[in-house]
Order: sequence, then C-alpha cells, then structure tokens
Amino acid sequence: METIRLTMSQALVNFLDNQYIEVDGQVYKFVKGVMGIFGHGNVTGIGEALEQHTGELQFIQGKNEQGMVHAASAFAKQNNRLQIFACTTSIGPGALNMVTAAATATVNRIPVLLLPGDNFACRQPDPVLQQIENPSDYTISATDAFKPVSKYWDRIVRPEQLMTAALNAMRVLTDPADTGAVTLVLPQDVQCESYDYPVEFFRKRVHSVQRRAAASATLKAAVDLIASKKKPLIIAGGGVHYALAENELAHFAETFGIPVGETQAGKSALPWNHPLNAGAIGATGTLMANILAKDADLVIGIGTRFSDFTTASKSAFQNQDVQFISINVNAMDTVKLNAFGVQADAKEALSALHAALSQLDYKTTYEPGYMQSLKETWDGEVDRLYAMELEEGLSQTRVLGEINRWMDDSSVIVCAAGSLPGDLHRLWRSVQPKTYHMEYGFSCMGYEVSGAFGVKLAEPSREVYAMVGDGSYLMLHSELVTSMQEGYKINVLLFDNHGYQCIHNLQRAHGSEGFGNEFRYRSEDTGSAKGPYMPMDFAAQARGMGAKTYTVTTIAELHEALEMARKETVSTLIDIKVLPGTNTSGYESWWRVGVAEVSTSPKVRQAFENMQTEVAQSKERGLWAN
Repeated sequence: METIRLTMSQALVNFLDNQYIEVDGQVYKFVKGVMGIFGHGNVTGIGEALEQHTGELQFIQGKNEQGMVHAASAFAKQNNRLQIFACTTSIGPGALNMVTAAATATVNRIPVLLLPGDNFACRQPDPVLQQIENPSDYTISATDAFKPVSKYWDRIVRPEQLMTAALNAMRVLTDPADTGAVTLVLPQDVQCESYDYPVEFFRKRVHSVQRRAAASATLKAAVDLIASKKKPLIIAGGGVHYALAENELAHFAETFGIPVGETQAGKSALPWNHPLNAGAIGATGTLMANILAKDADLVIGIGTRFSDFTTASKSAFQNQDVQFISINVNAMDTVKLNAFGVQADAKEALSALHAALSQLDYKTTYEPGYMQSLKETWDGEVDRLYAMELEEGLSQTRVLGEINRWMDDSSVIVCAAGSLPGDLHRLWRSVQPKTYHMEYGFSCMGYEVSGAFGVKLAEPSREVYAMVGDGSYLMLHSELVTSMQEGYKINVLLFDNHGYQCIHNLQRAHGSEGFGNEFRYRSEDTGSAKGPYMPMDFAAQARGMGAKTYTVTTIAELHEALEMARKETVSTLIDIKVLPGTNTSGYESWWRVGVAEVSTSPKVRQAFENMQTEVAQSKERGLWAN
C-alpha cells in the first residue's frame, strides 16, 4: 500500500480539497475553502498546513469566530447545501465563540464543518493558556460544549483517527436529512503529529446524494387522503429549495388548484404574484394565508419543520376535520402535528403525487374567484403599508416598500432577527427563487451582516443586502470588514429604531409598559432607564472601518442613498432612521409566549387570561401533544 507521511493537519487539508458531491448527475466541489482565526491552539498545526497547501482551497481570515461560521452557513444555504466552508479556531474562547453559530447551522439543517483546536492530548504542559480544567473529569474541555449543537462530534487524539472521523464528517455533511454542524476537535499537539497515511485516503471522493422516493404504499395512502379533501393548503418550507423543486411545486399547485403558503425558509419558492401564492403563513403570516389555513381540511407540508411560527403555535388550523401530510427527508419532521408522514425528497414526492392525482382528475373545490379576491385584498393591504406616511418620520413598512420597488429582482436580501423578519415575511415581494435569505430557525441576532458576506461569496454576481436592526447590528457586524478585505461588496441596510423594538412590542402586547428594550439614557430625574433616546451615528462607525456610508431620514434621501450604494464598488452601509413601533402585526395569527400567572398589573393579569383562552382552544383542536 502506497503511503505518504503528513501531519494530521496536512492530511485533513488534503482530504478536504478532494471532496465532491453529486446530485442529479452533476458534480460539485464540496469544500470551497477554510475560514479561520488563528491562535496558539491551531496556528502551528492547521495554520501551517493551510499555508503550505498548494491545492484549490480558499482561505478567508475571519474577524469574529461566530461571525465567520454564520458566513459559512449562509454560503452553504445559498448554494442549496452543495458547497461548504470549514472554520478553524484556537482553543478556549475562540472555539466557544463558534457554539452559537454551530447551533444556528444545526437548527436550520445547514452543513458547516468546525475545526476548533483543543488541549494537548499528551497533557505534558497542562494546564495551558485558555485550558478549562474539570476536577472530576479531566477529559472535558471547552470543545465539549459543541456536543449538543453538533450533528456529529469527534475528538481526534491520534493522527490515524482522522481517517474514520473525516469520513463520518462527510457522511453527515452530505446527508440532506441529517446535516448540520459537524465538529472535529483537534488537540494542538496531535495537529502537528505525523503518520503514514494511505495515498488512497486522498483520492477524489464523490459523495452521491440519492433522491429518496416515497414507498409505493405510502404514496398510495397519501394520494387517497388528498383525493378525499376539498380545500387543501400547501405549506412550502426550505426543503423545496434544497430539493430544487420550485418548478415541481408550481406545476403541482397549478394542476390541482391548491394554494401555497410559505415559511420563512420556503419564501421565494413561488413568485409573489403567482395567483396561488398565498404568501407567508402563521404568526408572521398574511391575511390570505391565515384565512386559508383556518378553513383548510388538509395541510400538505413540504420540507417544513412545522415550527411554532409556521403553525401560529398550532392555532392556525381550525377546521375540525383538518388532517396533515408531511413530506420531508427527515423522519422526525414527518410525524409532527400527527401528520401522515411521507419520508421522501420533495422533488420526487411532488412528481409522483402529481402523476397519481392526475389519473384521478383531482381538483379542489374552492369557489371561482375566491383565491383572487383574497389575493387582491392582501395586495391592497401591502400597498397601503408600503405607502404609509407619518408626520413624525419614516415608518418601517414605508421604507421596505420603497426598497422593494427599487431593488432589482435578482438581488438577494438577508435577515434574521428583530421586527424585520415579520415584516419581510408578510410584505416582501420576491420574484426569483433564492433572493430571500432568512435565518429564522434560530433567529440569531448578528447573522445578518455575516450572512450577507456568505451569500456574496456564494453568488458574487448578485447584489446582496443585509437588512438589520440597530440592536442586531451592534451584536455582530465584524464580517463587514472581511467583505472589504476580500473584495466582496455587500450592502447593509440598517434600520435604526432605538433598540430591541420587536421584543418591546411583545412586552406591551402582554401587559407590560415596556422595560429594558430601548436604547435610552438613564433619567436624571427618576433614575429609571427611560430617559432620552441615545443618538447613534452608525454611518460614522462603519465609515471608520472603510465602508461607504449614508444617513437617511427622508424618502428622498433613501432613494439617493440606494442609487449611490448601487454604484459603489466597496461595501456600503445606509443608516436609516425609522420610527419605533411602525412594524406589522396580527392578521388572524397568534403566538404563544409565557405570561405571568400572578402580577400586580391588571394588564398582565388580563394578558394571562387571554393566553389561557388561546391555549385551551388549541387543546380542543387536538394538536396539543403534536
């Protein structure tokens, strides 16, 4: 057997550079490169390997460990999970900074490979700088924190262990049903130890993704169930995009006259103006989609996790005869809501169901013009919100409307947290697939700027816009610098509304007067945190990092800034001053949060009673335990 002597890190880098993925006969290079921040725990190991590597892997220097993993996740998501970046850090705080982003990737089922350094396996110099010592279990280190947020975790304490660990990592990273964060923990001494690796380990390896077809008996039962229903509703999730099934979805809906509601991850699977696109569903849903959900006698979930926002905490479906079908490659998702599960690839399942239902001449029984009427009503409401003028300043919905009308159909928006996801889910009018990039599985504040950089890496020819609130921007915006360093222009549209207004609104909706969520000075008179708003010059801050910046307080200034930003060749930031509380809410939706059962506030007590009523109604519909 032919071998080559390499350090474990050198072997890992060479292995990653030779991994490919195949879908529908097309082969893609799976690992685009490595993002990293070096410290004493990885710079002389994997850092040396990357420095000396002569292959095709691209190295990108991160500025914040969490931020660079968000960028890697966004890159993989925008590429429909067909290409990834690995991320490496030192031990201790550098590694732990990646944990939040690891959870974000795993919740959203996005493949990302994490390579944190770790304590010395030999223990000779222990305790080293940044080492956590557990007096009851000395094998525990900071990197054990990745276990609950990783789909696969391994610590490589001998260089030859890399071979099984790396293959298992690829198994999970390329698995459409069970992907997420994969963590290979690399003790800093083992990174530098050598071994005679078989040359075969470094051959080009193509991981074939098999589209899973539904079992014949399962398919027949699903067809029978659909055929027995009069008013079905489709809920399109992110799995539609990942399965490249947008055309199959449109064909299926059009043939049988079934309206389609969209989750945050599924949005843009159909153009907004498609006559059967009911828009956003659930707690951040449209009036059209939520009315259809209440009356539906069958809900067909396609590639969705049926999260609480999608189901409006299981209150969205109120027909006493409603049943559910869940089409998903992930078995866990097929049993939610007591659904009839179809474990299958979305594209395969839609094609098979279409063929079988066509033979039955199946059609829904929605009244002629009903869908059009609902859609016209909702489009009118969006037009109203997009045109909303206030004497005091800019409303958030008006700003979104102006941006939406101005933006090219091929441009991509990126968002994750705050009040913007609700407004964008309801109001944003996407025309082309993959132009709406929302991280809402974890709704991780700070994803937006990093995510925009990752999307731009994935699709350099597109204009990419991070839509971010001031609170989320303050939490994490470091990869704005990386975008300029690497020459990948992104645009940050910063909505400055003086704090965490989404949660401020949630407080007030449940009896609070508002506490701890606005960026205010402490009052000199009362000592409370309800003094004047803090004036923030985000444009000046970003300008100091090298971005081109603009400040907007009027619609005319917004138009001018957008045009100027489009012409720039470096990353831009537009600081948009919007009025707090000018976001959307309601539209036949409900979302369950915990409300104090005992309080001195009459408003809180009333909010608790209202919540109990909604919970009781949810139980009566039989969806409580599912």
